[in-house]
Amino acid sequence: MAKGLTKELTVGEVAARSGVSVSALHFYERKGLIGSHRTRGNQRRYGRDVLRRVSLIQFAQELGISLAEVGSSLSGLPTGRPPSRKDWERISQTWAVGLDRRIAALQALRS
Repeated sequence: MAKGLTKELTVGEVAARSGVSVSALHFYERKGLIGSHRTRGNQRRYGRDVLRRVSLIQFAQELGISLAEVGSSLSGLPTGRPPSRKDWERISQTWAVGLDRRIAALQALRS
C-alpha cells in the first residue's frame, strides 16, 4: 500500500478536506455519527472512512433529513471501512420513502 493511504487524519485535516468546521465534527462525534480514537497525546484521530460519512451527513442535511435519521442509518454500517455501494443503496432506499412523503406534503401545501 502506498505511503499515506492508511494514515489517520487529525480533526483539522478532516475539516479541511470535508469543508465542515471542527466544531461540527465534534458535534457529529458527540451524536455518535462519526468516531475517532485518542492518541497517547490525547489528540483525536479519524480513519479515512470518516470523510465519506461526513459527506453523507452533509448531503442528508441538504435534503432535510434529520440527524436522528442519519444516525439510525449510519449505525447499521460497519466501522473502519468506507460504506460500500450496497450500503449506500440501502440507505438511499430507506430515505426515499420519507423524502417522497415530504415532497407530497410540500406539493399539497403549495396547492
